Amino acid sequence: MATKSAETKSAGKPFAHALIVEDDAILAMSLEDAFRRSGTHEVTVVSTMKATMEALNDGAKPDVIILDVHLADRDDGWAIAELVSLLGAKLPKIVFSTGAPQDIPGEIAEMGTVFEKPYDPDVLVEKLTASRRLGPFAKLRR
Repeated sequence: MATKSAETKSAGKPFAHALIVEDDAILAMSLEDAFRRSGTHEVTVVSTMKATMEALNDGAKPDVIILDVHLADRDDGWAIAELVSLLGAKLPKIVFSTGAPQDIPGEIAEMGTVFEKPYDPDVLVEKLTASRRLGPFAKLRR
């Protein structure tokens, strides 16, 4: 396995708010760390469907959501993607995090990107931020 750099590097724009829905504490902390090092301003970590719904009801407006498909309290964590799609015009980027990608219904999997576990959280964040384009002034600041 390649050595991780001290800082996640990307040519893209960091996220303002990432919501991580993951019941594996080690993976959740690694994802949080990778997002923070990429420049993400706010990172919310929850481990259950109930906590996710509470975060969203409390006004959380993430621009990226990492969804564990099999949560401790539900086996259909992907259902959150369906609910989020009803929130409004500016939908967050959805990433499904799973060891069983075949469990995600096809029409749901099309709503986002699927990362099969195990994966490197730094690679996930790099791919997501690289796909976000920087404006000309942001590029000059870098």
